[in-house]
Amino acid sequence: MKFSLEVDMDDVLSEGDAARELGRILRYWGGNLHHYELKPGDGSVIYDSAYREVGRWAIEARSA
Repeated sequence: MKFSLEVDMDDVLSEGDAARELGRILRYWGGNLHHYELKPGDGSVIYDSAYREVGRWAIEARSA
């Protein structure tokens, strides 16, 4: 399996404090993973503190 996390930093950077916002995103979504089986196909949209969609995480099957 492969775990992918993608966050579009363009919106986060324009807000000023990118490190704080990215840290919050990683803590929140990392702590939320226990709600998933973590099998291929699992994933979710990622939102920032202003509830704007800024990315996605996903579990993918490894290609042979």
